[in-house]
Amino acid sequence: MSITATETSTGRTATDAAAGVTTTSVPAGTAGPRPSFLPLIVDVAVPVGSYYLLKNGFGMSTLAALGWSSVVPAVRTVWSVVKERRVNALAGLILFVNVVGLALSLVAGDPRLMLAKDSGVSSAIGIGVLMSVKLGRPMMTAGMKPFLVKGDAARSAAWDRLAAGNERFQKAERTFSLVWGTVLLGECVARIVGAYTLPVETMVWLGTVVMVASMVLAFLISGRFAVVPMERMLERELAAGSRTDG
Repeated sequence: MSITATETSTGRTATDAAAGVTTTSVPAGTAGPRPSFLPLIVDVAVPVGSYYLLKNGFGMSTLAALGWSSVVPAVRTVWSVVKERRVNALAGLILFVNVVGLALSLVAGDPRLMLAKDSGVSSAIGIGVLMSVKLGRPMMTAGMKPFLVKGDAARSAAWDRLAAGNERFQKAERTFSLVWGTVLLGECVARIVGAYTLPVETMVWLGTVVMVASMVLAFLISGRFAVVPMERMLERELAAGSRTDG
């Protein structure tokens, strides 16, 4: 997930490079600006929003809407490989999800199968997130970091120190992505089971309820076991840094 954050130095840490976070140097003594979420908007909001706009707003078929909404993540993925010599993880994942959706949209006829295929998005994202943890590059880190560092240069530097050498911090970082990946896969399983065991009319609305409940559950669990501990470690690291400077 490409999120632009500000740093006090021009070098990128290994954690930032792995998570796809780009950094911009700022002059010493100046306050760190707020993090820019433009890449997040381009990588996620544009393709997802364009899909629903084309499908529900302009009446396009699922196949056509998925195809046209894949243009931006496809361009972003190719651009990052050719120009930046790295893979834009989130843009690539969104593109993969759209490709899965395109393949599943070709399946027609069985209403239960059509309901089950909607869980393909959750499963694709969940698998991608879990694989990123396995590869040592937790994908959800880039979405969490801006909310914890709050655009503050000192907090960002403290994050980098912890991410580079604190095992507990690194474990919490992995836990955040593990929770989200697991919950998304669990949502997929629940919706597939519901599609084949409950009345179609019930699952049409219950699928949305399951999705929302899964998001709430992921927020609560990841907050309790990852975000809160990481925030406490950041505060302690900041305090220790202040005593050292003093």
